[in-house]
Amino acid sequence: MVAAMAKVPAAAVAASGLVGGYAVARWTRKRPLGGVALAAAGTAAAYEWNRQAGPRAAVGLTTAYVAAFAGSHPLAKKVGAWPAVFAVAGGMAAASWAVTRRAA
Repeated sequence: MVAAMAKVPAAAVAASGLVGGYAVARWTRKRPLGGVALAAAGTAAAYEWNRQAGPRAAVGLTTAYVAAFAGSHPLAKKVGAWPAVFAVAGGMAAASWAVTRRAA
């Protein structure tokens, strides 16, 4: 299973976790279920960040992931829910790519 995860870039996993977590919460109307999806993707991404760039990068990117999730809420009040989620997912993917690309 871990070998299969390594083929999906951590940037894509993190962005998918933010988008997927919101989608699951919205369409099931069960916010905790969306949180499970968000946490699962975040855990998988953190594992890859640690593997690719080390523990300091993993902690920093995990903090950014949580901040992106939290930041999407006030941003949604200004631009709408989906645009906010896509904006923070894009930012998270870019940060992940930038950090892990330098480590390779």
